[in-house]
Amino acid sequence: MAKTSTTTQGLRAAIERSGYYPALVAEAVEAAVGGETIRSYLVHQETTFDANEVRRHVTVLVLTGTRFIVSHTDEQAADSTSPTPYATTSTESVKLGRISSVVLSRVVANPEKYVPGTPPREVVLTIGWGAVSRIDLEPAACGDPNCEADHGYTGNSTADDLSLRVSEAGDGPDAVRQTLAFAQCLSEATADTAR
Repeated sequence: MAKTSTTTQGLRAAIERSGYYPALVAEAVEAAVGGETIRSYLVHQETTFDANEVRRHVTVLVLTGTRFIVSHTDEQAADSTSPTPYATTSTESVKLGRISSVVLSRVVANPEKYVPGTPPREVVLTIGWGAVSRIDLEPAACGDPNCEADHGYTGNSTADDLSLRVSEAGDGPDAVRQTLAFAQCLSEATADTAR
């Protein structure tokens, strides 16, 4: 990457450690970050199974002083539109003031024996900024079991722009700790912009 700060070097090393098209991923992230200083980052590689194929993808989250940057890279097998395998990389830059929620769900084994400071075995980080919302609707009803009237619908709208699941078993304890640290830094940054 262009800058030589310790955080930037750490991000570059994490991208290279993921082993997932590091030159391609690093170039996309560098272009999105530009000249800003990196405050925190998270590199998350995930392998999924799709019918008879194994698919890999990597998500890189970067926090600067003014923006939250998401970079996502997927690989695709050769198909009718491309005779060779290919990868797609996208980046999105979000102003910190647009982030509406940072949700961190923790899964802890044996909660009755929990000792403060013990890392959870799994975390799910969900970040919302209003680009994608999910609406869950269901028919509304009243308390009268004999009522046949149409009461319309009821439901919930949930911001669900990004959700990452990181587990100790699948990703390792360091990945869980890095996710916790990134989530805390992002939460603090969004609180600073609300003031």
